[in-house]
Amino acid sequence: MKKRIITGLAVLTLLTAFTGCAGTSSEAPASTAPAATAAPAASSVQEADSTGNTTAPEKTDFTLGTLNSTAHLLGFVASEEGFFKEEGLNVTVTQFSSASELASALESEKLDAAFIGSVPTLTFQSQGHELTVFGGAMTNGHGYVIKHELNDESKKGVEKLVNRNVASVKNSIQDAELQILLKNAGIEIGEGEGKVNIVYFDSQKDAYAALANDSIDAASVYSPYASLAQSQGYDIVYRCSEEEALKNQPCCRQVAYTPSLEKYPNSYAAFERALIKAYKFTQENEDKTITDVKKFIDIDEDFIRTEVYGGYGTSNPDPDKQGTSALKETIVSLGYTDDYDFDAHYNTDIYKKALDSLIEENPDDKVYAELKAHFEKFE
Repeated sequence: MKKRIITGLAVLTLLTAFTGCAGTSSEAPASTAPAATAAPAASSVQEADSTGNTTAPEKTDFTLGTLNSTAHLLGFVASEEGFFKEEGLNVTVTQFSSASELASALESEKLDAAFIGSVPTLTFQSQGHELTVFGGAMTNGHGYVIKHELNDESKKGVEKLVNRNVASVKNSIQDAELQILLKNAGIEIGEGEGKVNIVYFDSQKDAYAALANDSIDAASVYSPYASLAQSQGYDIVYRCSEEEALKNQPCCRQVAYTPSLEKYPNSYAAFERALIKAYKFTQENEDKTITDVKKFIDIDEDFIRTEVYGGYGTSNPDPDKQGTSALKETIVSLGYTDDYDFDAHYNTDIYKKALDSLIEENPDDKVYAELKAHFEKFE
């Protein structure tokens, strides 16, 4: 496998390198020397099916774009544990700085797949971009932090943000979730007594860095940076997984350039099988999963363990079409975007076929059975 990873970064450097599941950034993608390429191996996806049709990947060199989030671990584990290789793919995993960069790389065919935040994905689709969701990558894992000296312990959740200046990023799931909670609590957005003043920045990096200024009181975060922020002395305002209105909120989705998805269906099926295998691995091998993630996100293993296995977010390959459709309706109501033909940009067949093929090979596997039940409930 090839991979490009973050190594040797101090906690503070990682914290100020925020990118988030946001839609705007002018930063260049991270770049380090890739590891040596492994030769593709034979796999069941390369065999002929019962009708004689080949299921071999149409292309074996495949590129995956991620953000610097522990929640993107499915790609990390599939790479480190050889699951991409098992499916006949040579996959390069490359870290980018924002959702907009990832989307541009997909449309220019520099990437074959990317993990992109649900809100920017939906807005890009509504703007006419040829991007299709074909799987999931992350659910929950977001929140807000506040300076310790400004944390009113007598208040709960978003109430702590009243009369505060809050740094966030427009066109991000973090901002959409905050707006949902404020609306539910009857708290107005804006300047003035009793309101929450949201100050927008071009990137999550800039929003977090703004906490160093006296004018900013709180900021959005995402996995694993809530834990890192706490270690730096900030307090948690809320984690979305602990808010009833935001539980099981789909975030990063597996996204592809629509023409590519149509041109290379077997390659995407192989890719999906590898991610499903990676999910199974994460459910059965906690310590090794953390080791794999650390090779891409070089932070303390305790932080990785908290964010990955602490119940604050999950990394599930299921497309969760129902949840994402509901989120689309919500962000339309919030004014993020105009309505559009959501179904035309959502493909659940690739995931279904990949999962079904693995169940056929492993009929007694409990993890695959649980994924099947989840898919049938939320497809």
